[in-house]
Amino acid sequence: MKFETPAGTNPIDRMTVVGKPTSRVDGPLKTTGLAPYAYEHHREIANPAYGHVVGAAIGQGTIRSIDLAEAKAAPGVLAIVTAADAGKLGKGKYNTVKLLAGPQVDHYHQAVALVVAETFEQARAAAALVRVDYARAKGRYDLAEALKTAPLTGGSSDEGSAAPPIDRTGRFERAFAAAPVKLDAEYTTPDQSHAMMEPFASIAAWKGDELSVWTSNQMIDWGRSDLAITLNMPKDKIRFLSPYVGGGFGGKLFLRVDAVLAALGAKAAKRPVKVALTRPLIANNTTHRPATRQRIRIGAAKDGTITAIAHESGSGDQPGGSPETAVNQTKLLYAGANRMISMRLAVLDLPEGNAMRAPGEAPGMMALEIAMDEMAEKLAMDPVAFRVKNDTQVDPEDPKRRFSQRQLVRCLNEGAQRFGWSRRRAPGAVRDGRWLVGMGVAAAFRNHMNMPSGARVRLSPAGVVTVETDMTDIGTGSYTILAQTAAEMMGVPVYSVVLKLGDSSFPVSAGSGGQFGAANSTAGVYAACVRLRASVAQRLGFNSADAVFEDGRVTSGNRSADLRQAAATGELVAEDKIEFGDLDKTWQLSTFGAHFVEVGVDAYTGVTRVRRMLAVCAAGRIINPVSARSQVIGAMTMGVGGALMEELAVDKRFGLFVNHDLALYEVPVHADIPHQEVVFLDEADDKANPMKAKGVGELGLCGVGAAVANAIYNATGVRVRDYPITLEKHLDKLPAVA
Repeated sequence: MKFETPAGTNPIDRMTVVGKPTSRVDGPLKTTGLAPYAYEHHREIANPAYGHVVGAAIGQGTIRSIDLAEAKAAPGVLAIVTAADAGKLGKGKYNTVKLLAGPQVDHYHQAVALVVAETFEQARAAAALVRVDYARAKGRYDLAEALKTAPLTGGSSDEGSAAPPIDRTGRFERAFAAAPVKLDAEYTTPDQSHAMMEPFASIAAWKGDELSVWTSNQMIDWGRSDLAITLNMPKDKIRFLSPYVGGGFGGKLFLRVDAVLAALGAKAAKRPVKVALTRPLIANNTTHRPATRQRIRIGAAKDGTITAIAHESGSGDQPGGSPETAVNQTKLLYAGANRMISMRLAVLDLPEGNAMRAPGEAPGMMALEIAMDEMAEKLAMDPVAFRVKNDTQVDPEDPKRRFSQRQLVRCLNEGAQRFGWSRRRAPGAVRDGRWLVGMGVAAAFRNHMNMPSGARVRLSPAGVVTVETDMTDIGTGSYTILAQTAAEMMGVPVYSVVLKLGDSSFPVSAGSGGQFGAANSTAGVYAACVRLRASVAQRLGFNSADAVFEDGRVTSGNRSADLRQAAATGELVAEDKIEFGDLDKTWQLSTFGAHFVEVGVDAYTGVTRVRRMLAVCAAGRIINPVSARSQVIGAMTMGVGGALMEELAVDKRFGLFVNHDLALYEVPVHADIPHQEVVFLDEADDKANPMKAKGVGELGLCGVGAAVANAIYNATGVRVRDYPITLEKHLDKLPAVA
């Protein structure tokens, strides 16, 4: 099905199932422990061996030699795989550096070897006996230093966030110089880890020259394709499965070493092999959100009209990597005739930087939305009013191109009313006992991205509808919204729909990432159901154009039949995919929102506690308000972590992240998170897809960090521009206690 014109009225608009709060259809399996995650496929795999990964102990250099004698002699050891044993490996399209070191080491904890043994404990013990002689080389680990000579570099996150090396509209420098009110400030965000609950884990099993891999991965087709490239084998000889994923946040978008070494280990041991990465390897071996250093300049007339805006960002990555696209939102979020954005990319020898939830906009808005508050203060304007003043219904760089839907002003105004924004006072003016209390606001923004997505739908003689697609559920609720879509289209209850996901033998979907998964994968199921409805109507002798599917029956004119009759002589099967024309080029497809936060800062210790949070979101049709709310409050929680505690500390001598486990890398816990309120505006975007839906997974994060930072400033009168905002960054500047 090709989506080329705005969606008219269709069966989804009935919203008898879609749009209704629906409990997760996979909930019972997960709460009873019957949902198998990557490391738990015991029914399919008999007598697996265990692999333990040895990570490089240097950040840059070469491997002189590896002594495996003691490890091979250890109890239970079946095989050991190194680069020398693996032979020539390819490098996947989505991997910046090779996954197995040898002889060159590209970064700390790059995999050096896999030890396979009968038990996990034996594999771990033997891995400690692998002796590697390294020749350490000088590495590049200091972002600030490397950015001094870094070139302008464009790039894309492959998740909808992209920008050229430099982009100009109008004459920024002249307009900025002439502006009566100016801001010129620098902001920093640190390296961050995905810190998902389920580690990177895989089981691999060979049957002749065919390989099956059960793994924790967000994008089945990407992972399968890159595994084929890496192992230099035909893609059609690989089956890649991820039916349940325990969190990914972008870290599991790409093939990682657990899958590759499980496959190599299984071939060497001639047994199925299980591999799970330890927490230190998750931080240093896999990907992370790169640190940024950003400069924002805003010039405005005295009435608050922005006349000049510039956003420059610098980040680092391995050679051949891409920049963190932190300037993307500044191209679109606010009006202003004279604009300049640019990005620089420094070459670093730290572990690979890549997508983490809302790549680009998440760190970019942490800076931009503080800058907007600072500018509002210079203008003596309310921060909400300043943002509203500079709203735009067209692309500021291309005024002929309108937004398909843009309710930012409504999000800000309704959020302000709900949150009691009118009670906000001057910085440092509100106290509650020992607490300095403040409110902060930030806009939320994330682009929508159209991607092809396929599905296969079956109707059984019993009236059961089965959906097959390689779409993954990474905790986001894919099982439920796909079931709702099929139920709405075929006129059956949700419990009559069976979902089969995360298997490369099924049609290729959009996958889970970048806030594009829900809208595109449901649109793919919609397309397959349109084809199945036509087959049902034909089997029943009905006119498919006017057939109504409702309550398990099909009605056309004055004729009606039970849906099951259509499959009485045999199962009906339909397959299709959603493909897109140029609507996303004619119209700007984006999602918008507003975040409001109240914090308390202890006047004695400087410790910050978040007291209240509100998100108002405009993101197209909300398919399931229950799972959508869960997505937003999870993102808001992640935003609090980014604002107050999350930071991978870089050892600039040896090139590693020091706090590489959950004991030292701090993330929010229940005690850190207060009441969270989420409001979805009524919206259906007919330019996006037949579902008229977009996404909320990243929108709930973008802007949260700045809302927290702005609330801290309002509470204390101390402006901190370097995240995370830990107590030592403002403690000595807090108002006198006595």
